Amino acid sequence: MSRIALVDDDRNILTSVSMTLEAEGFEVETYNDGQSALDAFNRRLPDMAVLDIKMPRMDGMDLLQRLRQKTTMPVIFLTSKDDEIDEVLGLRMGADDYVKKPFSQRLLVERIRALLRRQEAIATGEVPVAEENKIMERGSLRMDPLRHSVSWKGKDVSLTVTEFLLLQALAQRPGFVKSRDQLMDVAYDDQVYVDDRTIDSHIKRLRKKMRSVDDDFAAIETLYGIGYRYNEE
Repeated sequence: MSRIALVDDDRNILTSVSMTLEAEGFEVETYNDGQSALDAFNRRLPDMAVLDIKMPRMDGMDLLQRLRQKTTMPVIFLTSKDDEIDEVLGLRMGADDYVKKPFSQRLLVERIRALLRRQEAIATGEVPVAEENKIMERGSLRMDPLRHSVSWKGKDVSLTVTEFLLLQALAQRPGFVKSRDQLMDVAYDDQVYVDDRTIDSHIKRLRKKMRSVDDDFAAIETLYGIGYRYNEE
């Protein structure tokens, strides 16, 4: 049974969503502010967190930043209906997905299940592209799906589930272009709709992480209006 942490200062959301998730077979932990959640996570991490952004004591952005210092567990942001800035910032900081308020609880359940399936696929090597269950080496890049580990020039890089899958898809065939639609298919289930901005934000975050260990990292090339390509050294 997967443990889901639900963090939101709206008690109605905490109550209704937790009831829905429990009915779907999840174990749910609820917190009404970011600091309470962080204190609990420091004792024991859940399998996934669903975070509101605007909360007292510690907001969702700050909580996510602290989480990403020590874990790559999947995180979904709950964002305001019309606030695109929240979505983009959240993805660039390392969130795996976002759901806009007001939201369908069925949609949230599907997003949670999709992320957990993707995480399990990485952990077991049961990924949808040939040979992705094997250790992959492309120049300075080394990826081990079974251990969810990535290194560049011998230095470890901590990636989220989504970032790992995107890098894996690009590096699998160096020199070949992957369109945004193709990357969406790799990173998200068919029933989950995301737009181009989501993929672009994940790629920007991925590049930033790779450049944190190598200022000259330039293996991921943007082809404007087309997609992205991995160029092997």
